[in-house]
Amino acid sequence: MNQEIYLGGRRIAADSPTFIVAEMSANHLQDYDRAVRILHAAKEAGADAIKLQTYTADTITLDSDAEAFQNRSGTLWDGTTLHQLYEEASTPWEWHPRLMEEAKKLGLICFSSPFDFTAVDFMAELDMPAFKFASYEINDIPLIRRAAKLHKPMIFATGIARLEDIERAFTVCKEEGNEDVILLKCVSAYPTPYEDINLRVIPTLQQTFGCLTGLSDHSMGTTVAVGAVALGAKMVEKHLTLRRSDGGPDGAFSMEPAEFKEMVDNIRILEKALGSSSYRLMDVQKLERKDSRSLFVVKDVAPGEVFTAENVRSIRPGCGLHPMYYEEILGRKAACAIRKGTPLSWNLVN
Repeated sequence: MNQEIYLGGRRIAADSPTFIVAEMSANHLQDYDRAVRILHAAKEAGADAIKLQTYTADTITLDSDAEAFQNRSGTLWDGTTLHQLYEEASTPWEWHPRLMEEAKKLGLICFSSPFDFTAVDFMAELDMPAFKFASYEINDIPLIRRAAKLHKPMIFATGIARLEDIERAFTVCKEEGNEDVILLKCVSAYPTPYEDINLRVIPTLQQTFGCLTGLSDHSMGTTVAVGAVALGAKMVEKHLTLRRSDGGPDGAFSMEPAEFKEMVDNIRILEKALGSSSYRLMDVQKLERKDSRSLFVVKDVAPGEVFTAENVRSIRPGCGLHPMYYEEILGRKAACAIRKGTPLSWNLVN
């Protein structure tokens, strides 16, 4: 798999800045103007991209009251049917081209998650630059194949995926000649308890599948996302809303703009601090070596006087002989008179 991917003209690689995605999801609350405000908030907070979801209630599930279609598993959405939830949460398809145009004006990359063949085809018509698959769709091999054929980056959340699910999705992408794959560590719990996140899986995924990795995060706060970057995440996705108190299906676990900006700022600081893996001194460290320890004459010494622990010490600063010569100096004689505070050098030693 490729370790360098271009998404909407933006390079994503091991040595590139983390690609940060603001997930709008249902936070538009069926208000187009609010959706546009979320785009602007994402840009101001420092996101690289805005992500949509492309489905209708009828393309993702059935309008049924049967037990299988009820939300009753201790989630935020208990008491509704899947059809009712997705009807409320879906982004109207007629908004997509308008939101893409608005994103383009802002310098944001806009892509989406498809949930059926019609969504893949619609996204292709709009020339969206990538396909992101929720983990619930990672077993939909025909859907993955249809998107992989278009040779755009394929991004997979791993929330409910077993390793064999990931392997199967990879195989399909390879069969279609598409090796631009990114895996996002994810936990399908909303919000996610910290103890269930297991960020150490991020480098494991990278080593196992030889691809770029990242995080799709549903936990509260910024800490988990920043930690993921320290472990090698090259893409971070977080839900963004204007105010959690505005509600909506995803509002409770979404970030507000100030929090999103704090996350971006902290990631950018961390990236600077991570620096290089090679051990070397920076210029400021080289400069400070002058204040390291070295050997000094600490009492006045007469010509021919023996150097002892009483008249030679290892002290700061670092302009005398290296302290590793201390034992070699002891017992030898001064070549001339030496005043207290003189850095020791070989020409002063007989």
